[in-house]
Amino acid sequence: MAEREQIASIPGPAAAIEVCRRPPAEAGGDWVAVIAHPHPLYGGSMDNKVVTTLARMYNRLGATAVRFNFRGVGGSGGAHDQGRGEVEDLLVVARWALDCQPGAQLLLAGYSFGSAVAAAAAERMSARHLALIAPPVDRYPYAPRGDFPCATAMVLGGADELVDAEAATSWAADRAAVGALILLPGASHFFHGQLVTLEQELAPAVAAALE
Repeated sequence: MAEREQIASIPGPAAAIEVCRRPPAEAGGDWVAVIAHPHPLYGGSMDNKVVTTLARMYNRLGATAVRFNFRGVGGSGGAHDQGRGEVEDLLVVARWALDCQPGAQLLLAGYSFGSAVAAAAAERMSARHLALIAPPVDRYPYAPRGDFPCATAMVLGGADELVDAEAATSWAADRAAVGALILLPGASHFFHGQLVTLEQELAPAVAAALE
């Protein structure tokens, strides 16, 4: 990523959290996108290729992109907390990011484990849009109220080894907030060789929510 990135360490609920904030190339100021990475116990970090692809997409849409490491990952202190403390981490990062950009509106995104964390955070903090990438909906408590509190896009891989795309599609059909359900037929859970397609397919759905 370019030199415009700001790497910071901010106080977190358990320990310091490592954050990477990157404004868009052209000054905007209206949107802040906070992106949650995949499972920390399986190598997930803010430098994951899907996470950095999402950050690039949000920058191109005119939003400041904020990546961060959950507790116990990279420069973030603490230890993995089975998703509970990770939601608190995301909320702290989102509040910090909005403080850096007064008046901006929040966008949330998450990949795999991070999608569960982002969905839970959306229940506790007002967001304009939620993007869920390869969400393991059969294993995480999404949308306690039965639906998401904001416009939501889901991206599924047709060749996902960990998430049943057909079951997830059926699950999403019962949530009115899911306005965009994107299936990439050849994509695995890790989106090998599909990152450009992921960005191309998701960007219009996010852009529509920003109008």
